[in-house]
Amino acid sequence: MPMTIPAAVEIDHRDLARQAAFCGYVPQVFRTVDFRRWCEWGEWNDDYRAFAVLDEGRVVANASVTRMRLRIEGREVIGYQLGAVGCVPSHRGRGLSRVVMQAALDSCGDAPVLLFANKNVLDYYPRFGFTPQEQTLFGASFQAEPGGEPAPVLDLAQAHVRAGLASLSDEGLAVTERFGARGYSRIASWYAANAFSRPLRQLHADAWVFAGVEDGTLYVDDIFAREPFDLRPHIPRLIDQPITAVHFGFTPERWWPQAGVIGEDTEAWLFVRNLVLPPGPHRLPVMART
Repeated sequence: MPMTIPAAVEIDHRDLARQAAFCGYVPQVFRTVDFRRWCEWGEWNDDYRAFAVLDEGRVVANASVTRMRLRIEGREVIGYQLGAVGCVPSHRGRGLSRVVMQAALDSCGDAPVLLFANKNVLDYYPRFGFTPQEQTLFGASFQAEPGGEPAPVLDLAQAHVRAGLASLSDEGLAVTERFGARGYSRIASWYAANAFSRPLRQLHADAWVFAGVEDGTLYVDDIFAREPFDLRPHIPRLIDQPITAVHFGFTPERWWPQAGVIGEDTEAWLFVRNLVLPPGPHRLPVMART
């Protein structure tokens, strides 16, 4: 008798019981990842939906969809990003990952879809119409020493800080117009909830920066601001030791036009579906990746 393949169910932020089941699923597939604190912060909203297969109330396979306000060469395009795709070890080999992937993609319709994968599953996503796209690393030589009043560190565990970041993300500039997004503060807060992000520093009321120094290099992962500004004079306030270089977690055409290509981003592999990206080097902001 053929095995019956279960259907996927949709989980949103209002379904607290299934949300808890989803949070139980995640560490079984992604060992260092957790959604519990992010959910406690109230960051799961209508833009995030999980498509899951349940077994006696447990989530055993999942593919999540995040609605994105993508920026492609200065145009805003509504698209979707997949994440948390997988199946618990005890239920693999039953076709459940395909069930949840298809349910997630059906919910996206003909809209652009993107995802970031690890190198172990590079052959999987083309089966669903995805094609790989190269992402670029950007950086510049720049010597600086600490100086001035250090930019305060903001704590995203505080609700008013999360609200401030959401306002800057929704209403402010996109950090890049080549291949970027707006309104993704809840993705950025997920990194903070998991202690994966560099410190969030406040340059002034309307300019917040995720940045930190490692081995003499300042890594600027993202900038949330209402207006463009010259980043260079603020560098001494972002560092606690001398630096000789600045690296960017996004395409820095607005903030550092002289930045150059320093390599290919191989930490996460980008796949796209129904999405044509601009020619030339670009990088979706690391804080906008699910």
